[in-house]
Amino acid sequence: MSKREDILDSSKFSSEKEIRHGLIYSEILGWLDMGHARGDDIRNLMAQFSQGESSNKAYYEVRYEQTMRISRFVTGRFNIWQIKKGRSLKERQSIALAMMMSTAIAFENWQSMIWFNWHTDSGFSGEDLISNLFGFYRVNFPRNYWGELRIVSREAALRRWDHYGPVGNFKNTGFLPLLFPDPAQKFLCPRPFKGNLPRFMTQISPYKIIDNDEIVRINSKKAGITSAVG
Repeated sequence: MSKREDILDSSKFSSEKEIRHGLIYSEILGWLDMGHARGDDIRNLMAQFSQGESSNKAYYEVRYEQTMRISRFVTGRFNIWQIKKGRSLKERQSIALAMMMSTAIAFENWQSMIWFNWHTDSGFSGEDLISNLFGFYRVNFPRNYWGELRIVSREAALRRWDHYGPVGNFKNTGFLPLLFPDPAQKFLCPRPFKGNLPRFMTQISPYKIIDNDEIVRINSKKAGITSAVG
């Protein structure tokens, strides 16, 4: 759940790689939760692919999950897919993107359930899915994206927050950016609106499983809810 105090002063950073946590506003992608966008989940997933491709098995398993912690309780959603060995890097990226997107949607739905939304407004919060997608591209196509994102100052970000309200009040159920016009400027649209993805975030298409697919098998017995106390 993003808060006003999470908003960072972008002038203190020369690259998005320097940020591990916090909230920034991009004129291209809207609000970004840099914890979500860090990409540790994707980095782990791609490592599983590499390990599977170097194994001597005809099929190998990869697991992707998203979780949240409430006090000592951890819960979330996960998927385990079986992959036929011999996949190119682009195929692995396509499969990984499909796993992330399907699990992220399931996780945001899970967070939106009545037994969680009393505690958090994070279910489909405007910054979540786009931050996940940016994290995917940061890991798979690493470079300095700072200039391309057009990050605004902390003052300009706070101006948006104070004018429109918390980003969690605005739900985004898809992977297109939700943009908040600067209230200090003259604009025609008084409310947030959907933007388009920049070109660098359209390089990979999510893998589509077809009937009797020999390349990808979803292990339905090992896909769903994870929870633990720790």
